[in-house]
Amino acid sequence: MEDRLVIKGIEFKSRLWIGTGKYKDFEETAKAVEASGSDVVTVSVRRVNIFDRKSPNLLDYIDPRKYKILPNTAGCYTIEDALRYARLSREAGISDLVKLEVIGDEKTLFPDVCGLLKATETLAKEGFIVLPYTNDDPIIAQRLVDAGAAAVMPLGAPIGSGLGIRNPYNIKIILETVDIPVIVDAGVGTASDAAIAMELGCDAVLINTGIAGAQDPVAMAAAMKHAVIAGRLAYRAGRIPKKLYATASSPLEGMLL
Repeated sequence: MEDRLVIKGIEFKSRLWIGTGKYKDFEETAKAVEASGSDVVTVSVRRVNIFDRKSPNLLDYIDPRKYKILPNTAGCYTIEDALRYARLSREAGISDLVKLEVIGDEKTLFPDVCGLLKATETLAKEGFIVLPYTNDDPIIAQRLVDAGAAAVMPLGAPIGSGLGIRNPYNIKIILETVDIPVIVDAGVGTASDAAIAMELGCDAVLINTGIAGAQDPVAMAAAMKHAVIAGRLAYRAGRIPKKLYATASSPLEGMLL
């Protein structure tokens, strides 16, 4: 069955999105992206050269005709910085899509949700397709919807921690609360974490460190691809209820005794 993710009329073939930071070089980045099967790659407007065509450039390795480039405002600690880099990416002709980050704390990299709400509202009014990175708070997720977000991207765990989905219950409540796509962002460390996110009913998973930081990033990218596919299929199939006691696989009714 067709099961495509659509955000604001944009169709995405893959439910695994991957970041482009922390790889040893652009060649490894390109190989991991290819192995992941993803058609969406995020790019930090502040940290990665995508503007100067005279020097080594990520877009020489990641073809924007093949992949959807998702600019992000990683490293922005103020509303003003986040707005400026989002606008810069659009002025450069990259995309109206933006993964919006307004970070509130250097140690935890948790989002500044007050700043995030204001920036989301401003960019949405300017015609951006805003995908805000947020904490796993259902109330804030709904406020972001009200502010004009096209999807919400709650963290599974702190950025780069690899701790997996620490609070699946809040993620589940967010899924029941909002009527826009939910994409888990941050904290996924291995394939089983990605599968859990998808089994909960999330629409996609964004992974960077879990792939780039692996001993073999290309192999891990392939593992994440299969995990996301399996998790989505399991969610759509519908798991059996959890029970405290055993239930016989072969019922006694009708057996010859």
